[in-house]
Amino acid sequence: MRHLIATASLIALAACGLAGQDNDKQDTDRVATTDAGEDWGYDTYDADNLADSMASNDDGSISKDAIPDAEERPIMQAQVVLDRIGFGPGVIDGKMGMSTENALRGFQEANDLSVTGKLDEQTKAKLSAWKQIPATRVVTIPASWGTTEYTDMPDDVAEKAKLETLGYASLDERLAERFHTTIDVLKQLNPNGQPAGAVEGKGPNPAASATPDVAHPDGQQPSFFRAGQQIRVPNIGADRIAKGSVKERSWQQTLASLGVGTEQPEVDRLVVSKAGKTLKAYNGDKLVALFTVSSGSSEFPLPLGEWKILGEAYNPPYAYDPEVLGKDNSDDGTHKLPPGPNSPVGVVWIDLSKEHYGIHGTPDPETIGRAQSSGCVRLTNWDAARLAGMVSQSTKVIFEA
Repeated sequence: MRHLIATASLIALAACGLAGQDNDKQDTDRVATTDAGEDWGYDTYDADNLADSMASNDDGSISKDAIPDAEERPIMQAQVVLDRIGFGPGVIDGKMGMSTENALRGFQEANDLSVTGKLDEQTKAKLSAWKQIPATRVVTIPASWGTTEYTDMPDDVAEKAKLETLGYASLDERLAERFHTTIDVLKQLNPNGQPAGAVEGKGPNPAASATPDVAHPDGQQPSFFRAGQQIRVPNIGADRIAKGSVKERSWQQTLASLGVGTEQPEVDRLVVSKAGKTLKAYNGDKLVALFTVSSGSSEFPLPLGEWKILGEAYNPPYAYDPEVLGKDNSDDGTHKLPPGPNSPVGVVWIDLSKEHYGIHGTPDPETIGRAQSSGCVRLTNWDAARLAGMVSQSTKVIFEA
């Protein structure tokens, strides 16, 4: 990972609503250490890899004792490979769609193939270099996930401002974001709460239930999945977190929760295409990453031109101001919302030299490329976090029509 650029004091109130941050860090943001006995706030993969316990081993291989999947999933397999190598297919769902087509175009451009956006034979042949990576794997949901407090997100802005964090509403939502997918896809991969491919009546989860949801206390959304359960998930990787590579403890926790690793390519130029709904990342003339984005609206158009990166803010608070957001008739008033993955700017803000504009995450990954933004460039939380590890203040940002 590139040297993380500290920027909390550089961030001004933006059109997208980022609040200025205090210079005094909380204890949870203290500098990470490499003490083998350190409690990171989550179960790590091992002593050398500080990703969470559900991380991939990154070579893609599956244990011979693992439950084989019930079916082949060729599109999902292509999606997990593209996701691993930096060409983000957006939400991994096993279906061809705009984000997957964009990812394929990026992969094809980077490999001097005909740029079709299709999973054609030439592209399949090139992707076969990763044929050992299956579409899915089975993981065990950490026990600690069962003791985490989940809070349903209120619609009212004033009620959101009262919360300590805009965290996940349920274990299911947290799990879906961890594996770059949706709750519905996870349910499809785990019929009746058992991993697809498990022998009927002999699945690994003795408490599996055919009921649609498991009840939770008031204030929490119901969950289909439970801590300790073995489930089938998209086989995302590139999630290794190297010791000592992350300065802020809370950001390390965020990377682990998103399945985003610290080994990212350096990029010196970003090109955001309004028409293509893409962000391309280059090292020299080489395209090394591509993500689908939402950018601008009729009221807040994408500001075409070249801009600089002033810095990054991790897990930033959000300043809700109806006037700045173009909601002149709103009676919501101004509010400072706490940070969290369900923040309107997601988990990271990359501040640009164009006043009030930045690149950031979102609480609604399925809307990327389909919904307009308040002028800024919006990605899924996991793609935004990955991009943050690629850029520096020397990275040029170009917005084009």
